[in-house]
Amino acid sequence: MILSQLSRHLEQQRRVALADLACRFGTSPDAVRGMLSVLERKGRVRKVALSGGCSSGCCKCDPVALEVYEWVNTELEH
Repeated sequence: MILSQLSRHLEQQRRVALADLACRFGTSPDAVRGMLSVLERKGRVRKVALSGGCSSGCCKCDPVALEVYEWVNTELEH
């Protein structure tokens, strides 16, 4: 997976779960997290805080499915 491909996908989708990114790029969630941390440091993405999980209240959802990242529109900063 190339950082530019991940950036492009996030920019197009705007908000994506970590599990979906791992599936999309055929890699582990930890590998995607590593790439996302680079983009976070650059200010291009941010982790979205989800309150209350998936809203069903069962607490059985995979935490990777609930870890969501969102593209930050860097064009507005210029």
